[in-house]
Amino acid sequence: MNSTTARRAGVVAFGIVAGLVASAAPALAANPAGAASLGFVEFSKAGRKASVPPQAPCSVDGPTSNSAQAVTDQPGVKFGGGTTSCTTRVVTDDTTESTSEANGQAFELSALVSEGGPRLKIGSWKAVCVGKESGTDAGWQLGGLSGFTDLPAQIPTNHVHRVKRSDGVVLANVTFSEVVLPEPNDGGIAINAVHFRFTPESGVTGEIVLGAAACSPTP
Repeated sequence: MNSTTARRAGVVAFGIVAGLVASAAPALAANPAGAASLGFVEFSKAGRKASVPPQAPCSVDGPTSNSAQAVTDQPGVKFGGGTTSCTTRVVTDDTTESTSEANGQAFELSALVSEGGPRLKIGSWKAVCVGKESGTDAGWQLGGLSGFTDLPAQIPTNHVHRVKRSDGVVLANVTFSEVVLPEPNDGGIAINAVHFRFTPESGVTGEIVLGAAACSPTP
C-alpha cells in the first residue's frame, strides 16, 4: 500500500513507497483525532442531481465502526458499499495509537459518457490514517481501475489525472492520493484516495470523493 507521512517535529515529509516527494493540497482548519468514511457524491448535470452523503462515517470518539450498502439509484453514478473502522490501542502505559480506515468497492461513473468521455470504474479503494505519538502516517490502495488511460505504474501523492474526450477536451480532473494538512500544522494529516472535480466543459458541476481518512498525533 502506498503511504504518506507527517511528523510532529514540524518538518513534514511526503512520499510513497518509491520515495517520490510531492507537495500537499490546501490546508484544513482543524484535524480530527481519527476519522474515516467511504466518501461521498455531490454533482448535478442537466438539472438532475446525484447526491450520496458521506458513507459509513466512523471516529475514534464513536461510532468506531460502520458499514454502508451499495447506492445504485443516483443518475450517472454507482457507489458500492463498504466498511470503516476507527480504533485506538494502548502501546505503552503512556502512549496510544489510532487507526482509521475505509474500505469501499464497486464505484462507477457514467455521467461523462454522453459528453464523449469514458465510463470510469474503480473496483475497490482503501484509505487509512495511523496516529502515533511521534506523528501520523496515511496510506491508500486502489484496484480494478477502468477508463483511466495512461496512469503511471507508481501513482505519486497528489497526482492529477485529466479525463478527456476523444478531441482532447478535459472533462474532469481526478486527484489520486490527495494529501491535506491542518493549519497550523500540528503533525496531523488527511487523505482522500480519489477526488473527482468536473470542468465546465463536462456540463457537470460538483465533486466526488472515494476513501477519506484523517488523524492527529496521539497523546
